[in-house]
Amino acid sequence: MKHITVLPADTYTVINKTIITDKDKKILTMLYQPIIGYTAVSLYNTLLDDLDKQEVMSEDLTHYHLICTMQLKLEDIVVAREKLEAVGLLRSYLKKEEVQQYVYMLYSPILPQEFFNHPILNIVLYNNLGKKEYEKVLSFFKVPLISLKDYQEVTAPFDEVFSPTLGNIKELEEDVSDKHSNSLIFKNKIDFDYLIEGIPKNQRHNKCFSDDIKELIQQLSYIYQLDTAAMQGIIRNSLNEKGFIDKAVLRKSCRDYYQFDHAGNLPTLIYNRQPDFLKKPVGDSSKWAKMVYTFENISPYELLKAKYKGAEPTDRDKRLIESLLIDQKLAPGVVNVLISYVLKVNHEQLKKSYVETIAGQWKRLNIETVEEAMRYTEKEHKKLHKIVRNSTDDKKTDKAKKVDENLPAWFNQEQKVIETTKEDEEEMDSILKELI
Repeated sequence: MKHITVLPADTYTVINKTIITDKDKKILTMLYQPIIGYTAVSLYNTLLDDLDKQEVMSEDLTHYHLICTMQLKLEDIVVAREKLEAVGLLRSYLKKEEVQQYVYMLYSPILPQEFFNHPILNIVLYNNLGKKEYEKVLSFFKVPLISLKDYQEVTAPFDEVFSPTLGNIKELEEDVSDKHSNSLIFKNKIDFDYLIEGIPKNQRHNKCFSDDIKELIQQLSYIYQLDTAAMQGIIRNSLNEKGFIDKAVLRKSCRDYYQFDHAGNLPTLIYNRQPDFLKKPVGDSSKWAKMVYTFENISPYELLKAKYKGAEPTDRDKRLIESLLIDQKLAPGVVNVLISYVLKVNHEQLKKSYVETIAGQWKRLNIETVEEAMRYTEKEHKKLHKIVRNSTDDKKTDKAKKVDENLPAWFNQEQKVIETTKEDEEEMDSILKELI
């Protein structure tokens, strides 16, 4: 879409397409704000405040009014507006004249149940909040389960309370306020005519492509980067015996297609870096902090490539790293520590079973930050070192020496003074140079 310059003198009118409740405002703050940011939520509330007393429509206002009210630059307001549009809270319309006229239509946030089952919004929320905060937010919206096993329903039915009366028949009103939410809009859309045409009529029910199914297909195609042809084959395998699309099977098939059938391509997740909320505050200049900074500000792919001395990592290793991020849901920085640790103690080999065993243990221990991963590997190594050292067997003593020789750079009794080899320093510095 071509970018249109908004001027302070351009006017806008707010139209309320829904009914906003206090619960909606709580949903905006707890579920949407971690995705779109405080400024976008503030703009939404400001547009709500622009409405008349009936909360239906505002008078004509200028964007200069928004600048003054929000004390923000107009370009920041436009970015916030686009974020509201992207998540379905706002739809914008433009009438080009000498002074441009905008219409902003406000929509409700979707219900928590829909949000936590949304294939895009739920994933983004989880990634932005992290496991602990996400679970805290999720628990807030969970409804307590109450067993009615020993109860008998005694609710009075309508026709026992009220008697029928004769009167005039009234036509249904269509213009009464109602609650409306808006679906996400995508620029690159699935060609549903082509998609449906490629699936034999005797295999599908004539109502299997409902609006909600089409929306799910569009969202999944976006998440897993699937074109119409690829999605067509996946849908054929997702049809049940009645000719309807099984949503759970469709989701799993799309995920499997991305993880396995596209294993030869470069997966996007291995390029992700540690999210900001899991990073260590900057300020410490010790070698320990330098290692932490490196692992936090480099993607697993970049680290793996550095270990390959600049060569392209093998597909097998990339698939292994991808599985740590997707299946085990480890943070990118934690995966970096795991890669570095395993390569160092295992003679530069990434053995799948060994890596997955450690990854599973770290996941169960809820290790999310780089420092937690580094400290835990050091703690485990000291345990192993103590067990081997306590042995009187000469072979085990030799083994202890080998254990000491294969130490990652951050291992030391005193973390403030970390002895690193020249090779470790050069590797660390070369990685850091790429980040500058």
